[in-house]
Amino acid sequence: MEHPLSLYNTLTRRKAPFEPLHAPFVGVYLCGPTVYSEAHLGNARGPVVFDVLTRYLRYLGYTVRYVRNITDVGHLESDADEGEDKLAKKARAQQLEPMQVAETYAHRYHHHMAQLGNLPPDIEPRASGHITEQITMIEEIIANGFAYEVNGSVYFDVPTYNESHNYGKLSNRNIDELLAGTRDNLAGQSEKRSPLDFALWKNASPEHIMRWPSPWGEGFPGWHLECSAMSRKYLGKEFDIHGGGLDLMFPHHECEIAQSQASHSHTDESQVWMHNNMITVNGTKMSKSTGNFITLTDLFAGTTEALSQVFSPMVVRFFLLQAHYRSPVDVTEDGLQAARKGYRKLMNGLRLLDKLALPEGTERAPDTEKADAELRKLTADCFVGLNDDLNTARCVASLFNLLRKLNGYGANLATLANVSEAALQETTAAYRALVTDILGLADEPRADAEQLLHLTLHFYQEAKAAKDYAKVDEIRAALKEQGIVVKDTKAGVDWAYSEE
Repeated sequence: MEHPLSLYNTLTRRKAPFEPLHAPFVGVYLCGPTVYSEAHLGNARGPVVFDVLTRYLRYLGYTVRYVRNITDVGHLESDADEGEDKLAKKARAQQLEPMQVAETYAHRYHHHMAQLGNLPPDIEPRASGHITEQITMIEEIIANGFAYEVNGSVYFDVPTYNESHNYGKLSNRNIDELLAGTRDNLAGQSEKRSPLDFALWKNASPEHIMRWPSPWGEGFPGWHLECSAMSRKYLGKEFDIHGGGLDLMFPHHECEIAQSQASHSHTDESQVWMHNNMITVNGTKMSKSTGNFITLTDLFAGTTEALSQVFSPMVVRFFLLQAHYRSPVDVTEDGLQAARKGYRKLMNGLRLLDKLALPEGTERAPDTEKADAELRKLTADCFVGLNDDLNTARCVASLFNLLRKLNGYGANLATLANVSEAALQETTAAYRALVTDILGLADEPRADAEQLLHLTLHFYQEAKAAKDYAKVDEIRAALKEQGIVVKDTKAGVDWAYSEE
């Protein structure tokens, strides 16, 4: 399958044409959430970016298997090998079972992803459901000489691995510099042979809630291991695209590559590594202490201190897509307001498409070649950005250029005589596909039905006061068609459901 899609590979530091390992099949893996708390705005960017990527790959004709994991065990407070499991700590504080906490926040996460217009992944494996696969991978790594057991814990031997491989190649780090920066941190970690070593399996202390039997005693898997094991199970030893936030590049993704190479092959796990950049709020990093930490629940409900208005999930999605995924995004109220205007312009463009018809009796121009070429170029430009490392910012800008042309036709339908029916149909189909199928934008929820009903009854009262009985009867009849009966009472106007 030939097409001009190019993607930037963090591993090679360059853009290159995307060539799947086994076309037309494409395997995509995205590191998902640790479900111990509410998802925040930063958690939304990666899923939106990779939702657009998988949508576009499918539009291009590929058969995509999209896997996004859920971490429900092994993610310690330090994001390394020390401290309490984040999920277990929340469970202990709330006096709940850890899986109750996981289910609660996983359910909310799924709800928010649906609100944002993200299609569900094809497979969504959980770390706790793949302990056997993780133990198997650890045994392979030990057998190959790249891990060691101490007191019931198993650690990956980074210096030994680095003798025959290149630990740090994804994040462009040098192992000697890493060692120099961490040598002083080995105190209290005497189990490790090197401060760079990381846990594959941790021995569970007596108070640790989440534990499983293993050849090394009861314990739990290290955080980095789950993605290596689950991506291998569902996508194979090597697959096409691995994604995640820039903050996961080191150490998480670096460790994934090491685990995969040490366990079964010389491959880098994924052919292409893609990382989306980070989000700031009003120019600063999100932090609860500064009052600019925005959960998705608060954002969509308008209850965050950082913003004074409610912004719908679709506006937030469009806002995120206005920037290239490798660029940082600063969330501001002005930026979200501008995004709302832009989003609604694109939605109005969708409403315009069905109205673009040559007026009856108007003859088409004998030569439409020039106008057709102009319209087709404006349409093709929208895909140029997408093909250039999924540059949605450029795609959106090109969509507005195309919409300006379509609005011109809408303002004077007679000018459609200058363009062929074929070119117009190609353009309208492409516009609809770009906005809805690829960018994943949909209409905001309609106005509240109760509010519309009260507004209609207000107009009914006005018509009645003006003795405009024809309008009164018209409103009554229209509401009755919707199953609503207007009731004139001494206290005023009320309504009831029709029982007919």
